[in-house]
Amino acid sequence: MCLRKRSGYRPPDLLNAKIYTGPVPGEGGGELAMGGGLSENPALVGGRGGRSMATTQNSQRPNACCFCWCCCCSCSWNEEERRRRSRRKRLSQDTKMELIPNCEACTKPSVEEVSVWSQSFDKLMRNPAGRNVFREFLRTEYSEENMLFWLACEDLKREVSKSIIEEKARSIYEDYISILSPKEVSLDSRVREMINRRMEEPTSHAFEDAQLQIYTLMHRDSYPRFLSSSIYKSLIRGGSRTSSES
Repeated sequence: MCLRKRSGYRPPDLLNAKIYTGPVPGEGGGELAMGGGLSENPALVGGRGGRSMATTQNSQRPNACCFCWCCCCSCSWNEEERRRRSRRKRLSQDTKMELIPNCEACTKPSVEEVSVWSQSFDKLMRNPAGRNVFREFLRTEYSEENMLFWLACEDLKREVSKSIIEEKARSIYEDYISILSPKEVSLDSRVREMINRRMEEPTSHAFEDAQLQIYTLMHRDSYPRFLSSSIYKSLIRGGSRTSSES
């Protein structure tokens, strides 16, 4: 009787076979092929030095990510924001996007005002001059649409006429929420679904959750870089020089 037909029998050379789970070179010596592994045991290799591939569970697992949209800079939400920013940079360079609306009317900030901006993001955003300077910085990072969206939401909250609210809400949606817009802001799916429901009958607070999310994004992502930027440092140096001359 042939031993291979006995129940439970396995050839000795396969008992300790180990499966290599790394990338597999292509047969032609080209790029690495993904999704398979090589057997370290020659007995598993078929015909004239050919290679066999074994699909592993590890090659099909998604990348780990956090579940909170605002808790870390490595989550998919922030990765998507970086991709959008890169895309806007290319659009602004290649297609010359429309001119940016004028900044808010305000007086020249004093030395005290400029120094207060570094104390908290809230103090910066409550100051019209601070918003203008921060917006200038966002423009250099190709993310000015975040401030424009936040300002548009603030303007919408002040409206009381239903017809004007609906008109402005749809304009905000087309400019900053639609995936077809070059000025689309980065929002998670939960907030987008909420906005889509509210747009059936928009109110002055239709974008409140989205506005908070963009405010948090600017606070955590852009504000620290703003304080270290040449734009802000030049204001600090200019204010200090003016104070010493007087």
